[in-house]
Amino acid sequence: MPNWLLPENIADVLPSEARKIEDLRRQMLDTFRLYGYELVMPPLLEYVESLLAGAGADTDLRTFKLVDQLSGRLLGLRADMTTQVARIDAHLLNRESVTRLCYAGSVLHTRPSGLHATREPIQIGAEIYGHAGLEADAEIQELALASVALAGFSEVRLDMAHVGVVRALLEQDPAARKDEARITALLRSKDTPGLDEITRGYDSVTRAALLALPNLYGDVEVLGRAKEVLPALPGITRALSELAALAAGAIGRAEVAIDLADLRGYQYESGAMFALYVPGLPNAVARGGRYDHVGEAFGRARPATGFSLDLRELARLLPTAERK
Repeated sequence: MPNWLLPENIADVLPSEARKIEDLRRQMLDTFRLYGYELVMPPLLEYVESLLAGAGADTDLRTFKLVDQLSGRLLGLRADMTTQVARIDAHLLNRESVTRLCYAGSVLHTRPSGLHATREPIQIGAEIYGHAGLEADAEIQELALASVALAGFSEVRLDMAHVGVVRALLEQDPAARKDEARITALLRSKDTPGLDEITRGYDSVTRAALLALPNLYGDVEVLGRAKEVLPALPGITRALSELAALAAGAIGRAEVAIDLADLRGYQYESGAMFALYVPGLPNAVARGGRYDHVGEAFGRARPATGFSLDLRELARLLPTAERK
């Protein structure tokens, strides 16, 4: 094997792409600073107990692991920086006030997230800690849209979901709660026959609602249909109300779509979630949402919401930078 070959889905960043990435990184970090976000730089590797605390099974599978020759303990190469920043807020800064933090750096994935995706994304993002209100979610959503606009994209689709809908349904039905992992997997894949089979022993209201979720997707009018077919549980009512408010704030800046069965961040998120799509990329260019429980693993639960995006994915769509 030639000694210049790199591992699959790992590639050098050549001058033109490097310039595009660095220009985007500087513009976004400057924008974050204007919004009041402070820059932090977490380490590339940590003990896995800390790195994966509250992160869910998906992040565990994406994390490279190795043995520390100094301590003999297992280390992980970060696959995501969000939990690291949550640790900094909860354990090191230890502030009582609202805290805005941002970051930028490489992460590593054991497998690519999609076709032609790199296993070494350059992740940039922003997080708000200490504010449980919807204002924080709206600010993060606005900042994510502003970040994509900095790259020159005017056609943006904003996909929205809320984990509160499914959680409210499962909380009222002990039988459904036992099958939580399988139900979320079936909803993610919109497997209606699978849902029909697994829900046969559930409460009739829970069963009808779960079977309706895969078809509750489309524009903001979906929220009206959801109110008609889903039970009026407090958690569902609150989730639909939050999605309506966040969607209203994005209309005019992006094409808004709602999908109440989209649970890609279910293990991680605790409230409203969103993903941004731009022409030319099959995968989401940015993802964000609320994750109030991650800080509990570090001894200090704080309301939290944030977003991140991959600079390399975004830069690939931009015109070739002229040589200077």
